[in-house]
Amino acid sequence: MDRHSAFNPSSPRAVTAGIFMGVMGGEVFIVQPGFVQGLVEHMRFSEEQAGLIASIEMAGFAAMTIALIFLTGRVNWRRMLAMCIALTVAGHLGSMLTSAVTPFGFMRFVAGLGCGGIVSIGFAAVGLTDRPDRNFGILVAFSGVYGAIVLGVMPNLYAYAGMQGLLLFFASFAALGFAMVGWLPPSDGAAQADRNAKAPLLVGPTVTALGAMFAYFLAQGVVWAYLFRIAISGGLSESQAALGLTIAQFAGILGALIPSIVGARFGRKIMLTFAISAGVAPLLFFLFGTVTVASYTIAVCAYNFGFNKSHPYLLATMASLDNTGRIVTFAVALQTVGLAIGPVVGAYILGSNGFDGIYWFAIVVFQLALLLIIIPVGIQLAPVR
Repeated sequence: MDRHSAFNPSSPRAVTAGIFMGVMGGEVFIVQPGFVQGLVEHMRFSEEQAGLIASIEMAGFAAMTIALIFLTGRVNWRRMLAMCIALTVAGHLGSMLTSAVTPFGFMRFVAGLGCGGIVSIGFAAVGLTDRPDRNFGILVAFSGVYGAIVLGVMPNLYAYAGMQGLLLFFASFAALGFAMVGWLPPSDGAAQADRNAKAPLLVGPTVTALGAMFAYFLAQGVVWAYLFRIAISGGLSESQAALGLTIAQFAGILGALIPSIVGARFGRKIMLTFAISAGVAPLLFFLFGTVTVASYTIAVCAYNFGFNKSHPYLLATMASLDNTGRIVTFAVALQTVGLAIGPVVGAYILGSNGFDGIYWFAIVVFQLALLLIIIPVGIQLAPVR
């Protein structure tokens, strides 16, 4: 393989590595409802403490993605990835050594720092590929496969090995990333961008798009961390909730496969409108309906379908705004800031207004995200690679 092909962001190995890093870096967030449930049931933290721990981890995640906005053009991607993988493994293993809230939260912050760097570089790498809609769709689909498997085995894993077993799995899965570090280009793609005509950056649409990204993931962060607890509060058992969320992962895979198959053929505006609406409808059901095993499963399937369909189109919209990967890096940072703040906001709302307050807040913010993304969604400034 010559030097040019080795650094081609659309080469099979580079795409594979970018997709793997995107999935592996999100290994905790993807199964966050089950993780939060484990903190409550198996580590005896309160719901509020569990939500705050989830936010602390996402705060570390967000801090690293923000740092990488300024660092991706100055650091070697491969070295940065290796460092972030090491941080992730250390955070998971360190979490196994304590059951006190403060040191456990600190180790989750360390793990979050590592995961944030992994996801940021992985997503930026995928954003530089020739077909970002398809490749982001594949990434999200594999995230769904991962989530289905892990959520499905979580109750048994907790029963046999407790939270220690789950943390050891997280550490082991992250360590696999060391084998793929060399598959990604060593830089942020600036050289690739220089081979193309650089597209002008329109500030208005870019700011609006990034605002939509933040709003969407703020709403997602408020709801996602508590989906398992929503089932428990509705009278379902832990195994029934896990079954519903596991099935929902397959619905999410279907949602992610749509952009991977059809891309932007029918327009991102139509696709995003439908997908975000599919995420809002289950929240309206939780407000006014009755939670049963069947209704909960259907609701979370619709919710996960909508989220996994929205995510690739949102990321592809960001990738279309420039040809250097910068906007994707900004978007990942705001995405993770929203996810970090979300559980804290959810914990506050839960303490004062219960789950109904969470549903109403998320419905309004999801709709705000849709309004904001409509403006830039049809713009493609980056030249087709």
